[in-house]
Amino acid sequence: MAKKKENILVIVESPAKSKTIKKILGNSYDIEASYGHIRDFPPKVLGFNVQNNFTPTFEIIPEKKALVKKLNEMAKKADKVYLASDPDREGEAIAWHVRQVIDVPDEKVFRIEFNEITPKAVTYAVEHSRQIDMKRVKAQQTRQILDRLVGYKISPVLWEKMRNYHLSAGRVQSVALKMICEREEEINAFTPVEFWTVSIELMKGKIKFNAELAKYKNSKVDIKTEKEADKIVKYLKEVKEYTVSKITTKNTKRKPTAPFITSTLQREASNKLGYGVSKTMQIAQKLYEGIDIGSDGPVGLITYMRTDSVRISDDAQAFAKDFIINNYGEKYYPKTPNNYVKKSKNVQDAHEAIRPSYIDKTPESIRQYLTAEQYNLYKLIWSKFVASQMENAEVKNTTVDIEAGDCLFKSGVSKITFDGYLKIYNESDEEEIKTKIPDLKEGDKLELKDIIPKQHFTSPPARYTEASLVKALEEHGIGRPSTYAPIISKIQQKNYVEKKEKALAPTLLGTNLCKQLSEHFKDIMNYEFTANMESKLDDIAEDKLKWNEVIQEFYTPFIETVSEAKKNMQKVSMETDVVCPNCGSKMVIRTSRFGTQFLGCSKYPECKTMLPLNKEGQIENQPQETDEKCEKCGSDMIQKTGPYGPYLECTNENCKNRKRIIKSTGVTCPKCNKGEIVFKKSKYGKVFFGCSKYPECDFVSWYEPVNEKCPECGNILVKKITKKSKKLVCSNTKCKFSKDMEE
Repeated sequence: MAKKKENILVIVESPAKSKTIKKILGNSYDIEASYGHIRDFPPKVLGFNVQNNFTPTFEIIPEKKALVKKLNEMAKKADKVYLASDPDREGEAIAWHVRQVIDVPDEKVFRIEFNEITPKAVTYAVEHSRQIDMKRVKAQQTRQILDRLVGYKISPVLWEKMRNYHLSAGRVQSVALKMICEREEEINAFTPVEFWTVSIELMKGKIKFNAELAKYKNSKVDIKTEKEADKIVKYLKEVKEYTVSKITTKNTKRKPTAPFITSTLQREASNKLGYGVSKTMQIAQKLYEGIDIGSDGPVGLITYMRTDSVRISDDAQAFAKDFIINNYGEKYYPKTPNNYVKKSKNVQDAHEAIRPSYIDKTPESIRQYLTAEQYNLYKLIWSKFVASQMENAEVKNTTVDIEAGDCLFKSGVSKITFDGYLKIYNESDEEEIKTKIPDLKEGDKLELKDIIPKQHFTSPPARYTEASLVKALEEHGIGRPSTYAPIISKIQQKNYVEKKEKALAPTLLGTNLCKQLSEHFKDIMNYEFTANMESKLDDIAEDKLKWNEVIQEFYTPFIETVSEAKKNMQKVSMETDVVCPNCGSKMVIRTSRFGTQFLGCSKYPECKTMLPLNKEGQIENQPQETDEKCEKCGSDMIQKTGPYGPYLECTNENCKNRKRIIKSTGVTCPKCNKGEIVFKKSKYGKVFFGCSKYPECDFVSWYEPVNEKCPECGNILVKKITKKSKKLVCSNTKCKFSKDMEE
């Protein structure tokens, strides 16, 4: 009698994985998603019993009740249930929560995990299923309890003292805010220091090259003022000979760096692609869960993207070796495989680095199936991994010493003699400067062409970008791969931090919040304290510490600190430099019950003046002074903004003169040849382009014209920009001429 075919249910976190896993496991497996967490603490309460060793209480999330019912029904019909949530502590906790709500015997339920969604990894996971790791679950719950404790105990204090019911504190988020605020303080306190450099332009034959002053009178150059620089320039003008005194050649090797972990991927995607941390993780998630690549169906293209390990599997290393030798030659593969693993604390080395699941699926070979952003990130991951397994690059460095009286100049050039891993990937953010130096030998006399003194000033430290903040958090041991993106998103969403030219700067709200937290909650804002707590969570996962003892150790002094803050924290008003237009008092930033910020008079309730703020924290429709004079009465005009854009208004109360500020394209109207094409807005808010001489000239276009004529019919060209292309097309709809804007 034939053996009955088993009915197996696999519960994953995300529905995006379902198709990829279904294709691997076959039709006898039902794949269902939990859509992340299905249980959480009850709302508006701590959710754990302090008197009973911090035992947590969880409730099914209301929106998930129907899903839980469905999972239960499917689990009861199944012969086996595999819990296949993500391979980290959060995933382990999700698996445990699912196990708690499905009413089936323990012998039917198994935990499986895989680092990549490939047939080998998924099949191996099914064949080597295990029980839920409660050590990992307790570590995750401890983090959850600590975060809840900090948020629920500190936030009410902030609400009362800072008069803003939308404030919140976070165990890690507040430390990230502190980093940004401290950097801003360093920038504000920075005093630039002047210094000068002196370089010369030399020539031998027909080749010019530069050299920089390194020593003057046998001392290292330290030119502080223009006067000192002029003294050296004057001296050099009198020097008769510029002689090559020494040529040094040194061969060096440039080693490839490790494949990506979460933090390095986030940094590199920011530096090379301009992607924010959250965007990078969203794209990587899709690449991991599976992309439909034609006849192959859905395929998981990369390994799990939340990892702090640089380890790669033996199989991946073997595939990389074959690929490199077959495609680039044996000289591009090192004699000994590159190994980047260093035993260090706080690294979850059960994971692998982020790498392509199939090295033979090159970025170009699957480009047609990926969006532009998916292709860019996949290419970055693929190239970085392949390069990490390749031979070193070899570089020849040449340094030339040039003597000119009491001055010593240096010039140098680097030449790549073997590209090695650079054939695939260059870590440098900048293109290599290709300096050309003529063939020189010691004793050569050179012709002086120019002396170049240059003034410089020392620069303040740069503001953190999302990428450099991730690096700083990692260096301090704060947060983990799964938390970097949520932390950075949260402090921006709460308006504690804003982006200025891609860099993170604290808002007035963020600065005031950080000041209060740093003064009254020193441990919470202490880098070392926060990092030590991360280490303790790791120790719980490794069964070295008991979870409730860690919480108790934190709880007692923390509650005392909260109590002290309630007594000692003064009520804070975020005073601004804006003066109340009615009573002359300073305006302060306040927050409405709906979370929007506005300026209110500090003398409230005596003076109830309010000024609205826009998203950038600036006063909406604040009048701005201009140089314009009213053509009717001669008074000053001020600029305001209305529903149809900016306009000028006369300051004379008895004169009602107003006129719109019209933005011009700088293109002469092709119809009347008198007016200019200007930006206009329809009553529905849609931008179009028309002649400034309207109504005398009725030329209009939905597309922005440019100062260029169509080479085929002579009409003016307009910009036509879509998601897929940017083209210049003829304004005459009957003419089909078009060309890419880049051309």
